[in-house]
Amino acid sequence: MSRPSTAATVVRPTRATVLGGLLGGAATSAGIALTATSGWLIVRASERPVILTLLAAIVAVRAFGMARPFFRYLERIVSHDAALADLAERRSSVYAALVPLTPARLGRRSRSQVLTGVVDDLTDVVEAQVRVTVPLVASAVAGLLAAGLTAWFAPAVGLVVVGLLLLLALGCALAWWFESRSRDELLEARAEASRVGDLVARQAGELRAIGAEQTALGWLEAAHVAVAAAVRRQSRGRALVAALLLLGTAGATVAAAALVDPSATGAPVAALLVLVPVAVGEALAPLVDTMRALARAQGSSARLGALLDQEPAVHDPEHPVTCPDSRGGDGPVVRLESASASWTGARDDLAPTDLRLVPGRHVAVVGPNGSGKSTLLAVLARSLDVSGGRHTVDGTDVRDRSLASTRADVAVVDDEPHVFATTLAENLRLARPGADDAAVRRALDLAGLGPWVDGLPDGLETRLGTGGRGLSGGERTRLGVARAVLADRPVVLLDEPAAHLDHPTATAVLDDVLDATRDRAVVLVSHRPEALDRLDAVLDLSVPSPPKE
Repeated sequence: MSRPSTAATVVRPTRATVLGGLLGGAATSAGIALTATSGWLIVRASERPVILTLLAAIVAVRAFGMARPFFRYLERIVSHDAALADLAERRSSVYAALVPLTPARLGRRSRSQVLTGVVDDLTDVVEAQVRVTVPLVASAVAGLLAAGLTAWFAPAVGLVVVGLLLLLALGCALAWWFESRSRDELLEARAEASRVGDLVARQAGELRAIGAEQTALGWLEAAHVAVAAAVRRQSRGRALVAALLLLGTAGATVAAAALVDPSATGAPVAALLVLVPVAVGEALAPLVDTMRALARAQGSSARLGALLDQEPAVHDPEHPVTCPDSRGGDGPVVRLESASASWTGARDDLAPTDLRLVPGRHVAVVGPNGSGKSTLLAVLARSLDVSGGRHTVDGTDVRDRSLASTRADVAVVDDEPHVFATTLAENLRLARPGADDAAVRRALDLAGLGPWVDGLPDGLETRLGTGGRGLSGGERTRLGVARAVLADRPVVLLDEPAAHLDHPTATAVLDDVLDATRDRAVVLVSHRPEALDRLDAVLDLSVPSPPKE
């Protein structure tokens, strides 16, 4: 996916958005005509003419009054239908581009940060079709019609309207410039305030223990001062543009009043001409918000491009070797021989390591933060290739195998298995679509969730997640293990499965995990001592030595 960073790529007129813009132009033109015609009618009625001479104007006012919401409704249907269709299509393509980058190209951002950023940025980019393309087309149509018809009645006033349109264009350019200049600064300030707030909240106990509360409060105060300063700078730019447009509309109205000669055009027509600049200024003022939306969409597009326009960390070979399916039979033999790996290429995040996995062999991986435990799991899951040494499966280098064949042998259970807002059975069938209820129940029993399922009101059809039943930390971990069991993959990677559990719960969960994966090759990453004595080997990444039997 190419990196979109210019207005030309953010604003992509299509047949639907242009049609929506024309309908919006009709609605805006009807609003301008309603104001101007109402002025003519009021002044003409004050002269007490024969009522029949007012009927045409009365009908026109009613027609314009009904046409404005009618055309606006049609514009909303057409433009939003196009935007929602575009959003569905582009979400699919963005997620497809994001998957190969996970996790090696996501940096230190959490899953929630990545997902929130992608969803919000993509929404801004797609909504630009409705918030930018449609208003620009609509304003161009309405402005040109207003200027042309006004010039037909009074060329001088027509020039005033043209001048007002040029001033509106200048205001739009200034709004875009101010918003673009303050956009990144404000986002960075808010991100820093969020980072500092999260750090202080998570480390409150440690900060209190070393007497650093005031220092931490100083960090928070400095972060919020930076946010306030960025908001003030953005607000000043917005206020300046709003004032410019109001003064421009007032000046155009005064100029029109000075140029119109009621004795030559008649008082009703003079009222109509004087009200046109007011109506144009009011109808087209939202263009300023349109340019702000354009600036935000351009920033979102640039961030999406920076994220997605990266080379994946792993690739399929041009001619992969054919590999048998290891599920349901003897599992593969996985070996790391002096294997090192790096996320960035600048340094080794995993020092040269030796590891041998065969069916039924359980290995614990321990070591301090930064020693390479998560990197080791990423290598085994083929999310990251080794930068030195070898990584083989049944003697074949994994870089000669397809990604799908290597990953089909591996099930990963992380420290926070996600629970989807659906039934318990469907939460497990994500691991093996088409699995029957008996297979699902067996996986739950092996993961130690049998008694829990028996107590559920609707059994396997009980809804979990948002709007359904909540799960404890231990239940969530066991659910992740049950998925791994149901997937029937010969290698299971467990990333801190007991990280958030108390000691008794952690011991019970790990016992169930090891029992459920007795015939699989298991790699268990842990900072905790529970159940380590039940494993066949312990690999300490802080010590450059082979695992202890």
